[in-house]
Amino acid sequence: MAEIRHIVFDIGRVLIHYDPNLPFSRIIPDEAERQWFFANVCTHEWNLEQDRGRSWADAEALLIAEHPEREAHIRAFRKHWREMVPHAYEGTVEIFKGLIEEGRDVTMLTNFAADTFAEARDIFPFLNLPRGVTVSGEIGLLKPDVAIYERHARDFDLSPAHAIFIDDSVANVEGAKLAGWQAVHFESPEKLKRDLQAYGVL
Repeated sequence: MAEIRHIVFDIGRVLIHYDPNLPFSRIIPDEAERQWFFANVCTHEWNLEQDRGRSWADAEALLIAEHPEREAHIRAFRKHWREMVPHAYEGTVEIFKGLIEEGRDVTMLTNFAADTFAEARDIFPFLNLPRGVTVSGEIGLLKPDVAIYERHARDFDLSPAHAIFIDDSVANVEGAKLAGWQAVHFESPEKLKRDLQAYGVL
């Protein structure tokens, strides 16, 4: 096992909580209707294209053309985005800050729309602490595409074999491994501590 010199964090569901149901449980109170809306209108795949760089205006226009009767609900997705990120995972943030304070090389790699990430940095100032971040919406690449890991390594001068990536998505963890990184699947701060200890980081 190569020595770990670079620690790279995902953000959503690793450092900060994200759940679109939080505002939409109020906007569409009926659970079955809400599930239908997320499965057929504002889908995960639709939202991912904003993470790839598509503008919210274009994204909304596309869906409103297909579902004009749902215009208010479609526009509510971006309008109430801040409610979807209500808090940080303090246990993970403690690990994150501790590594930075130790002088470790910490960066972030995230699938995030450019404008909502700018808001996230205002809401959660600790996102400004590491050496830097690769935001998918700013470069037009998405995890788990190997190209985004290669881009991050190149931009931040990381040695892939000496980098460890932390993500809540198994697919994204596997993408990092395909790029030659070491990687762990995030499930809880406690498991992350154990994983980093196993890699000699903590």
